[in-house]
Amino acid sequence: MPISISKINPPERRITFHADMDSFFASVEVRERPELKGLPVVVGSDPKGGSGRGVVSTCSYEARKYGIHSAMPISQAYRLCPNAFFLPVNMKLYAGVSEKIMELLKGFADRFQQVSVDEAYLVPGPEITSFEEAALYALRIKDEVQKQEGITCSVGVGPNKLIAKIASGFQKPDGLTVVRPEEVRKFLFPLPVSKIPGIGEKTADTLKSMGLNRVEELATCDVQLLSEKFGKMGLRMKQLANGLDFGEVREKESVKSISRHGTFAEDTSDPVKIACSLDLLAESVHKSLLKNRFLFKTVTLTVRFEDFSTYTRSKTIPIWTSDIFVIKRTSMQLLSEFIGNQKLRLVGIGVTKLRERDEKQTLITDF
Repeated sequence: MPISISKINPPERRITFHADMDSFFASVEVRERPELKGLPVVVGSDPKGGSGRGVVSTCSYEARKYGIHSAMPISQAYRLCPNAFFLPVNMKLYAGVSEKIMELLKGFADRFQQVSVDEAYLVPGPEITSFEEAALYALRIKDEVQKQEGITCSVGVGPNKLIAKIASGFQKPDGLTVVRPEEVRKFLFPLPVSKIPGIGEKTADTLKSMGLNRVEELATCDVQLLSEKFGKMGLRMKQLANGLDFGEVREKESVKSISRHGTFAEDTSDPVKIACSLDLLAESVHKSLLKNRFLFKTVTLTVRFEDFSTYTRSKTIPIWTSDIFVIKRTSMQLLSEFIGNQKLRLVGIGVTKLRERDEKQTLITDF
């Protein structure tokens, strides 16, 4: 396992971790099928002997040696390595593993932010006061992920989210890179500009046409020139190139509403057709409520007429519930105002004023 740790200095206040699972989908597949360990594994669409039309979702590091990478056409991946093991995407499996890993990571964090199915930012508690302690803490995180879920992850540690994110990808797979604040420029400046999050292929090409190939060249470029070319993004890129990132690690905002909308194939005023559509939408909303363990108090109806004029109506009920019949009955009551006016183009149902369900509470499901 490669480890790169800069020299340790006195305590710093903002120590940020970025944990990134290594080749996540492929790693989970290999965990499930140990006979694939050390072999090229490609997760994605069926290559159909080289005529498949889909893309690669992810692949093992062994497959990457053949030039295969995520988002590559599956037909091209097959041509590069026809003997690779091509597996279909099993999102249910990956989501279950992801959920367990994220819960594990939360146990190491004072503040936590999941940013995708296989990566998250963490800020440790006040007991971690130095980057030396942070390095040991990161090793503990990596060890627990390996022990409990049987896959490896790479961890970057830095003074902010930007540096931690870049550091986590610095020595993949199974890497650990710790960057102290005073070594940020030394770490960043030799890197290609494409290593900065948010700078995609097109932006990188434009920067290269301006003679800006390395982060150091971007960091020292005249901000006026960058602003003329990229607008506000020019200043942002210069800040990032200098290692400046003021974003906070924060939990995702809680869900405030659940809604579903449906557009009719043809505008209609048929009350039966409209009621059937509302029924289906209500069932979809209810399914999401149960999945996320939410109760609601307000039902909202949205209607859009054939002339595209749109109206909403809401009703708040006196009790917390997740009863599907309350959703259906209330939405039909709200709909009655609009039946017979014009033809409808779209209807939608939403529930708001959500809260998590307490398994011990007794629910009133009628009023």
